[in-house]
Amino acid sequence: MVEREKIVDYLLNPLHPYGASKARFFTAFGFRMEQWERLAAALRKHGGQHDVVLVRETGFGPRYLVDGELDTPDGRRPQVRSVWQLDVGAIAPRLITAYPAEEK
Repeated sequence: MVEREKIVDYLLNPLHPYGASKARFFTAFGFRMEQWERLAAALRKHGGQHDVVLVRETGFGPRYLVDGELDTPDGRRPQVRSVWQLDVGAIAPRLITAYPAEEK
């Protein structure tokens, strides 16, 4: 699950205290707040097509780190890490964050 607020208020928000650098990164590849669904769809695809590189247990449920290329509007494919959490009682993981990963 990728919530609108996670994309609009955080990952694409240039004024967010923790998300501003992520907003610069994602907008450099053509993602826009007005079309937030494009980033949401790209991140859902990213989380489903790449392998989990690490699982961390949290008090809220397991957290999964996924590394791989992200499909972008401008056609480039940067390495991105997406972080997902399967909350206790939930049936699908939700996006926690996404950010540039080290190039392989």
